[in-house]
Amino acid sequence: MRLFRSAGVIGIAKAALSFALAASRDSHPHEYMGMLRGEDARSLGLDREGTVVTDVLVIPGTESNPVSATVKTSMIPNDIQSVGSIHSHPNGVLQPSDADRASFQRGDAHIIVGAPYERDDWQAFDSQGDPIDLDVLDVEPPEEAFFDFTQEDIDAELREESDSREGWQ
Repeated sequence: MRLFRSAGVIGIAKAALSFALAASRDSHPHEYMGMLRGEDARSLGLDREGTVVTDVLVIPGTESNPVSATVKTSMIPNDIQSVGSIHSHPNGVLQPSDADRASFQRGDAHIIVGAPYERDDWQAFDSQGDPIDLDVLDVEPPEEAFFDFTQEDIDAELREESDSREGWQ
């Protein structure tokens, strides 16, 4: 992942879009809301510059009802991979409301998913609320290691610990 993006958000991973559509369907008739994270396109094997949305984060404490969803801003991760937001419109309207536009300030891409939440029931917008095109890309996000050590590291440390204890006896 590059520290600075040079070409903005160019697409969304098929798996991330599928997740968002399913989450929106499951939340219906309430709105669904999540945050978007991305990876550099080149790190995904694409010969293009820019960022691809690879993850949809569910934010703890999000409250929703049939006409709105509210995210606790203190729970949103503040990391370099954050690229925007996604939420559903249970009424199927794929246009941002004034409240939506006001929330689009954080990130470069904002997606609205509309009922009935099928493959073509979404639209992306820039931070001003103007429609943008995002390609749906069949890419696999790189594996993220939750921990930065392996079982071999643990075994080696346990051996060292055992050896040092034996040395004290």
